[in-house]
Amino acid sequence: MKMKLYPLQFNPILKERIWGGTKLETLLNKPISSEIIGESWEITTVGDDISIISNGYLKGKSLQELINTFPIEILGIKVYEVFGKQFPLLFKYLDAKENLSIQVHPNDVLAKERHNSFGKTEMWYVIQADPSAKLIVGLKKKSLPEEFLESLESKTLLNLLDTKSVKEGDVFFLNTGTVHAIGAGTVIAEIQQTSDITYRVFDFDRIDKNGNTRELHLDLALDAINYNVVKTKQEYKKTENCSNEVVSCEYFTTNIIPLNGKMNIKKNNDSFRVYMCTKGDFKLYYKKEIFTYKMGDTLLLPAQITSYELIGKAILLEIYIS
Repeated sequence: MKMKLYPLQFNPILKERIWGGTKLETLLNKPISSEIIGESWEITTVGDDISIISNGYLKGKSLQELINTFPIEILGIKVYEVFGKQFPLLFKYLDAKENLSIQVHPNDVLAKERHNSFGKTEMWYVIQADPSAKLIVGLKKKSLPEEFLESLESKTLLNLLDTKSVKEGDVFFLNTGTVHAIGAGTVIAEIQQTSDITYRVFDFDRIDKNGNTRELHLDLALDAINYNVVKTKQEYKKTENCSNEVVSCEYFTTNIIPLNGKMNIKKNNDSFRVYMCTKGDFKLYYKKEIFTYKMGDTLLLPAQITSYELIGKAILLEIYIS
């Protein structure tokens, strides 16, 4: 059976977080219903959080349902060979009104052994940053588990960690094992492996609305941490109407497109392609149909779609699996 596919959008899955705010609505047009919305899961098949299509004749169907029926058409030949009928990435927007916890994610081996999950390699694109905004990304110098533990006990952990001031357009790539925290005053687009495994090592001693501290996972974290110094900030070109590669790893490739006018794209059917609009607005032309998008929109192009045109003035993240 031949499926007529088109660019797919999904209902955002909005999540309250102790550190969340309201910028997902004011900046990215998400329909929040709380003052502490920290995350909008844009495309996901993690656990019970399965994305539901919001546009076109497939509206109301789940992404997983579509993949189960048409895996190669949706995922692509190469992706299906590696991942079967599992969608391999998770796409989010985050609003950090307050600091997130200092945390680390396990690699594939540890995550499989402990949680029967993928690890969580991820990247951040800074959509908006307040003047004082900072991120924690790794260690200042090579350390040892004993030194890390001692700094936690003596409340001096922040002295070990590499803190960077950030601005709009900054990109950070975080391999598993990198200790990190998104700082207050940032809105971020996050691309990551399909996983929700996080080990929290320090939460600034804050308490929730019920007066409780959040659970820490230090016993799991210590042997998941990479104690070497790592390079996380990514430099990239910003050539207009061109896919500028910014991150390329075994799990995903992310390009940045400063769209200013028109761009024709032809690709193979090895992988699906996702676009996250972080600024401006644009139109996508496919088979004489016009699809319109604005800042904060995320769309999934099934692998079967191999030729289309982008028109507008926008900053786009373009993601696929190489």
